Amino acid sequence: MARLLRLAARVGEGGEIPVAAAVLDGCGRCLGWGSNRRHRQGDPLGHAEITAIGQAARALGDWRLNGCTLLVTLEPCPMCAGAAVQARVGTVVYGAADPKRGALGSTLNLAAHTSAHHHMQVIGGVEGESARHQLEAWFRRRRSAAAALRR
Repeated sequence: MARLLRLAARVGEGGEIPVAAAVLDGCGRCLGWGSNRRHRQGDPLGHAEITAIGQAARALGDWRLNGCTLLVTLEPCPMCAGAAVQARVGTVVYGAADPKRGALGSTLNLAAHTSAHHHMQVIGGVEGESARHQLEAWFRRRRSAAAALRR
């Protein structure tokens, strides 16, 4: 998670929301990683988790990521949590909870929802304080810069 937080910091310096993700196999090898690319690429699907899951599936040659772990610095949104369910990720580990859009326990829990055909283990709050601080500081700087432009 510390490595992902460093990647997220670099992404934030480039103007993206500082979120990073990785998919690890059962032996801890990285199969895919990603960072937010929505603004830079103009892609609404440019979330870190989507990129990491896609890379991992291509690396395995299979869309099923059973036994894999998705690590992400922020609790996945509904789109990303749904992608993890669809990919049959075994475990999701996230840093900061997202009380506005988090879909693995904060606003809803797609991993345990009755419509989910696959239920995964979810572990939240890993380096959560550091991840939350990083995101809050990034948004504070962004709001401050926007306010300065309006003056």
